[in-house]
Amino acid sequence: MFFIYCGVKIHYKLAGKGKVCLFLHGWSQNGDAFECVQSKLNHFRWLTIDFPPFGQSELPKNWTIYTYANMVISLCEHLNIKSCSLIGHSFGGRVGIVVASLCPQLITKLVLIDSAGMKPRRKLKYYFNVLKYKVFKFLNILQPNAGSSDYRALSPKCRSTFVNVVNTFLEEYCFQIKARTLIIFGKQDDVTPLYMAYRLNKLIKNSKLEIVDHAGHFCYEDRPIKVAELLTKFLKEER
Repeated sequence: MFFIYCGVKIHYKLAGKGKVCLFLHGWSQNGDAFECVQSKLNHFRWLTIDFPPFGQSELPKNWTIYTYANMVISLCEHLNIKSCSLIGHSFGGRVGIVVASLCPQLITKLVLIDSAGMKPRRKLKYYFNVLKYKVFKFLNILQPNAGSSDYRALSPKCRSTFVNVVNTFLEEYCFQIKARTLIIFGKQDDVTPLYMAYRLNKLIKNSKLEIVDHAGHFCYEDRPIKVAELLTKFLKEER
């Protein structure tokens, strides 16, 4: 099924019966990313979205994290979803933080899996590379290997969206989250390291942190049964 937002065609799936669980995938993935966990959960209604430009959704132009968040809220309104649990991985966690803070009546429970959104600790090498990039750009010197692999994999039209997203930090929004929150991180996550998990746990008032051993940034793929157990217990709790 498709939904139009800001002129962009958004692909989504809604299936099952019961309380709605909204799954938001990570950057460069699509709405099918959580199938390994969803197959182990029952008695819920699943809503998954292909974030533009991934999956079957179209290419966005100059979107920000707030555009993505407002798109999610608008889709829920379109589907007449009054409340749901939101499960976001990495980039999907970024979006989830904004949605939960801006629209607390919509999100009853929030799960952040290896979530991005916290300001990273920068090493001196990072600032050197930024300076080098700016100097080379000023001198009009070609830099084919500039930026991360995610950045280079995107079309030029979508790179501004990526830059907007990764340079927006969300600490101030965490204070505003009212939903009960479960934070799940892989112990060996080297993309969003554990210090980000501890920071999320500290900033989000009503939150609980679970660290999954023998798992990296995609802990729900590395340990699907363990993550499914954590999700099931959390989503079924009444309080």
